[in-house]
Amino acid sequence: MAAQGKFHKRLSLTDLTFIGLGSIFGSGWLFAASHVSSIAGPAGILSWIIGGIAVFLLGLVYCELGAALPRAGGVVRYPEYSHGTLLGWLMGFITLIAFSSLIAIEVEACRQYAAAWFPSLSQPGSTHPTLWGWLLQFALLVLFFLLNYFSVKTFALANNIISIFKFLVPLLVIVLLLAHFNGANLHSQGFAPSGAAGVEAAISAGGIIFAYLGLTPIVSVASEVRQPQRTIPIALILSVALSTVIYVLLQLSFLGAVPADQLAGGWTGIDKAFSLPYRDIALVLGMGWLATLVVCDAMVSPSGTGNIYMNATPRVAYGWARSSGILPVLTRVDARSGIPRPALWFSFALSVFWTLPFPSWETLIGVVSAALVLSYAVAPVTVAALRRSAPELERPFRVRGMAVLGPLSFIVAALIVYWSTWTTLSWLLGLQVLMFAGYVLYRLPSAQGRARLWRQVRSSAWLIAFFLLVMAVSYLGTFGGIGAIAHPWDTLCVAVIAFFIYQWGARSGLRGDELALEEDDGE
Repeated sequence: MAAQGKFHKRLSLTDLTFIGLGSIFGSGWLFAASHVSSIAGPAGILSWIIGGIAVFLLGLVYCELGAALPRAGGVVRYPEYSHGTLLGWLMGFITLIAFSSLIAIEVEACRQYAAAWFPSLSQPGSTHPTLWGWLLQFALLVLFFLLNYFSVKTFALANNIISIFKFLVPLLVIVLLLAHFNGANLHSQGFAPSGAAGVEAAISAGGIIFAYLGLTPIVSVASEVRQPQRTIPIALILSVALSTVIYVLLQLSFLGAVPADQLAGGWTGIDKAFSLPYRDIALVLGMGWLATLVVCDAMVSPSGTGNIYMNATPRVAYGWARSSGILPVLTRVDARSGIPRPALWFSFALSVFWTLPFPSWETLIGVVSAALVLSYAVAPVTVAALRRSAPELERPFRVRGMAVLGPLSFIVAALIVYWSTWTTLSWLLGLQVLMFAGYVLYRLPSAQGRARLWRQVRSSAWLIAFFLLVMAVSYLGTFGGIGAIAHPWDTLCVAVIAFFIYQWGARSGLRGDELALEEDDGE
């Protein structure tokens, strides 16, 4: 058996920034523009701005955690540090599912765009893969696995090269589409044909939050970063700020370049007319060469993002196994390469599994977005709890105004989760509640650890209450519910619930003498 090793600190600020930007610029920019337009119309621009602000707020919170506690798989270990093993186990499971399925989503996106050139990759009249399409997806997963198997620097070098091409094409698309900009498109059918509800729904259902969620890979590789206290905050802020500007310009250029005759029936259904938005609009505008370039980028961009998540998911699996004690083999790190190879094999198997039901990109993004935002939402509560229980912890990056920023970021995350609709939340949050009950019942027979178990239950009860209350409002509300609570009162209810749950969670953390923050899994 190979000797147990440690993670190697080999990632620079450039590497980490490209990881953040590379994970953000995956399939999201290639598909979201037409989906957002069909849901919110021109007001989708506001959806991108709101989404960017929301992720920026959560990113600031992660800056404090990542700089103070640079741990492998930190995104799933911070809840354990602040509130105990049970909360870490719950959040770790949902994050592991989201990360591993993200790899599958990106290869799905790559195959769907490649089908524009090779129709045999998709079933006729459908976005589902044929056998050849699935084999292409599998081959990409194998490639990602091999790029991450030998060294984190090998992964970083491949990602940096891919990222340069990934950014040049969107910038070129913006410039060329703005040259065909028709300002009348922004008001001819009404700026916000679906009102505020459309703006809100586009954030979750339109793929906006899915497109933005690239912060956690930065935190997941924290123990492999040189000078993490300085590097992590800078990389997080740069990634969010740059991506917000580019995404807003992409949406604006798409809205203005759609031919006016295509809008005779309004923006509803524009996602069907432009299912591959930038490739299709380039063809309509007579720029076949740009359509070809977009298809090339559409195979590169998701591949690069899938490669990043194949790197981040093993760190999440490592963190989850380390905090929960489940599957301890996943905590083994190869001494020579510094790679958690058992966790990498596990991540590869999960990513293959998510391609087996033959889902489409559109089918999965709502669920994955909600799952990832749930993992983000716990971060401000963790920061507040650790400030109470570990005031002496060195914080190289300390978020100012946490009394306002903490509850505000939690409320924003809660609203994004709520806007994911009842269909998504009913099983996603319901599964978490069932897992909570299952964990308690499994641990309960052990009389020796019963007192510790009840301490964990008290520390995580706020999250279960949050899940149940949001599910209740979702069922009664207007986002896929029965409509008993009209809009915007349903959104206001969730905001009020989130405010009080945040206060409860911030005061439910472990005591200072129960914390176990001293740990070193880096070299």
